[in-house]
Amino acid sequence: MAPTLDNESSLFNFVVRDGNGVKGIVDSGISKVPQAYIQPHAEQIDKKSASKCEIPPIDLSKLDGPDHDEVVNQIVRAAETLGFFQVVNHGVPVQLLDSLKQTAHNFFSLPAERKAVYRKEVSPSPLVKYGTSFVPEKERALEWKDYISMAYTNDDEALQQWPIECRDVALQFLKTSHEMVRNLLEALLGNLGEELDDSKIDAFIGKKMVNMNFYPTCPNPELTVGVGRHSDMGTLTILLQDGIGGLYIWSNGRYKSAEHRVRTTSTKSRVSIPIFTSPLPTQKVAPLPQVVKKDGVARYREFVF
Repeated sequence: MAPTLDNESSLFNFVVRDGNGVKGIVDSGISKVPQAYIQPHAEQIDKKSASKCEIPPIDLSKLDGPDHDEVVNQIVRAAETLGFFQVVNHGVPVQLLDSLKQTAHNFFSLPAERKAVYRKEVSPSPLVKYGTSFVPEKERALEWKDYISMAYTNDDEALQQWPIECRDVALQFLKTSHEMVRNLLEALLGNLGEELDDSKIDAFIGKKMVNMNFYPTCPNPELTVGVGRHSDMGTLTILLQDGIGGLYIWSNGRYKSAEHRVRTTSTKSRVSIPIFTSPLPTQKVAPLPQVVKKDGVARYREFVF
């Protein structure tokens, strides 16, 4: 049964509590965006004012050859200026990436009751959360997206607790991406005078999470957003489809975590699959001493992540 779109309480229950998500609203046959999803004018995305990024993709396979230093420089320049960059020849099979996108579409096409079991309030596992928007009970304007979030502790727990419909391919993505993440970290840390070895790697990426995001078609894409403006707070975010970005507190502000948003479209539903990497929760985070010495100032105090 379609939601009563003029009743926000009914709409909220239909979308959030019953597990229908934004996809359920779209499937009900709406012709306009419900009021709860209309962003303030300042937050609406004007596609006409956008410009195209001309930075070419970075070929990571060249890290193993004579062009190693040039590739490192490309990574560093992108991290220092834009905070986002796209990589190719990264070692993750294209067939796996295609399978991931199809698996995400399949998951969000499941019946609402199958997805609702993973809602934050009732999920059988603290590692898994299905939701829509970010904090829907508190937001003035909701986001036009649904997502499933899967935190990683170890392989056995992932296979036991992640949703059966997407666990295998999501875990494979996480594991096959590890070498790419490590290569990027080595390049970025090396530029700051820090060598990455096995004893240090958990300090940077000891905590990992895979998300699958679903952005249904939207009848008025100019009025809403898939994700509102934010910066990622971890070490590196690896995003299938759109690019790669990251935040490095250790860089003393040298590398940027770019503020970004996600727009919606009226033509086709889309998915994205990010891997979020961050320090372990108990890890102390501070600017690298050699960077502070060079900069002459520590721009961040030490804190427990």
